[in-house]
Amino acid sequence: MKAIQIHTSGSPDVLVYEEVPRPIVGSEEVLLRIHAAGVNAADWKLRSGQRLNYNFPLPLIPGWDVSGIVEAVGAGVSQWRAGDAVYGLARFPSPTGGAYAEYSAVPEMHLAPKPTILSHVQAAGVPMAALTAWQALYEYARIEAGQTVLINGAAGGVGHFAVQLAKISGAHVIAVASGRHTAFLRELGAEQCIDYTTTPVEQVVHDVDVVLDIVGGSNGDSLLATLKRGGTLIPITPNQFSAELLAASEVKIVRNTPTVAQVRSHGTQLAEIGRLLDSRQVQVVIESVVPLAEAYRAHARGESGHVRGKIVLRVQE
Repeated sequence: MKAIQIHTSGSPDVLVYEEVPRPIVGSEEVLLRIHAAGVNAADWKLRSGQRLNYNFPLPLIPGWDVSGIVEAVGAGVSQWRAGDAVYGLARFPSPTGGAYAEYSAVPEMHLAPKPTILSHVQAAGVPMAALTAWQALYEYARIEAGQTVLINGAAGGVGHFAVQLAKISGAHVIAVASGRHTAFLRELGAEQCIDYTTTPVEQVVHDVDVVLDIVGGSNGDSLLATLKRGGTLIPITPNQFSAELLAASEVKIVRNTPTVAQVRSHGTQLAEIGRLLDSRQVQVVIESVVPLAEAYRAHARGESGHVRGKIVLRVQE
């Protein structure tokens, strides 16, 4: 089969399109014929060597977001059969997701029925981004109707799902992004949009219940200043905070690793997200589609920043 492999860390040019053996399916895995694979920041962080908390052999096939058709099932699989259309987040956070390939062996519990109204390309843009938003807002923050939720980095993959999930939960949604995304974010349900390029968020927003920070970096103190005393901040990307301000604000920073709230594979939650997609309560926005053989282009685009929605690799024509 054809796949993208990483033989050494580095720039997008280290993504090699080549022939590799088809994977062997374990007892509780399905052999998935992949039609499309989503591209996420975690992908290029792995490729570039930024995800150094793993010891793994090279070469490896990168990627975790998949959508495709079940080709065969292991002896212990009961949920799926050949011919089923599924999508999923494969093995995250293990580096062995294997999504950038024509076939992958995926644990059955990491998959869910592909939303019927979506193409494989659209479905592949959903899993990691939507699950990140779902777990952050519903598990870690436990948002409630009537609360105010600020989403920093609202126009990207995770952000555009977070806006919609917060909105359908009855929250008042404040979206922080470049001003060129304002109309887009209002269509998704944001009631207030702040252009970070012209307006410091801490000058115009206060008493927020929950902040979901997808951007990270050095803006931690400005986000703390927007929260009410005892509010909740969920970092998806590492950020920097003043210890004194953090203590004075009594803000709760919720995360499941030392630095961030990291998503995990979860087929049951993805099935719930699929129902929201099929009922058109939530939508996925695809910015661009790139052939698998040109995955380096997708990585270069993603790393350049300011992506609206998701980038997807087309694996099968």
